[in-house]
Amino acid sequence: MLEVLTGSGLAASAGLNAYIPLLLMGLLARYTDLVDLPGGWQWLGNGWIILILAVLLAIEVVADKVPVVDHVNDVVQTVVRPTAGGLAFGAGSNSQTVTVSDPDSFFSSHQWIPVVVGVLIALGVHLLKSAARPIINATTAGFGAPVASTAEDATSVILSVVAILLPVLMLAFLIGFVAFLFWFLPRRRERRRERQAARAAGFRV
Repeated sequence: MLEVLTGSGLAASAGLNAYIPLLLMGLLARYTDLVDLPGGWQWLGNGWIILILAVLLAIEVVADKVPVVDHVNDVVQTVVRPTAGGLAFGAGSNSQTVTVSDPDSFFSSHQWIPVVVGVLIALGVHLLKSAARPIINATTAGFGAPVASTAEDATSVILSVVAILLPVLMLAFLIGFVAFLFWFLPRRRERRRERQAARAAGFRV
């Protein structure tokens, strides 16, 4: 159960920032005893992988704070973040391998399930983030982008740390996330109806 909570937290973190949970796991596995990566995931602790993740994180942190550029970045990250979520969930939940050398064994042993679950969690968080960002940019004339991005990065770091060190607390996050969805989605539909009504009124004039 705790492994599932850890994987879920890391996948959700990847939905906000693809590289933070992977980089954090790599660093902790390489330099501490807090993370013991499964055999098929030892590559995350490789020095070159850590360096590449750090460079990609730096690019992501800058790009996500610039209006318009953040939208382009979100489009690109639609593939990257769910992929990172699958990797993070697999590594965090002690899935044994990500190398599909024997497809029959891979699927029959259900090794694919943690990866798919992580992809879906990260994709859900990413889509929510991508839907909220244009609203924030529009209502703040773009000034909200760096603030929102910084908050998302901080949340990603906190989620990753909590998922690894205190996975039980992820239950509280999951409950809060579901509650936020129930609050956010109706408001988004209402805003869309208001925009459509405003456009229709403009055409009549």
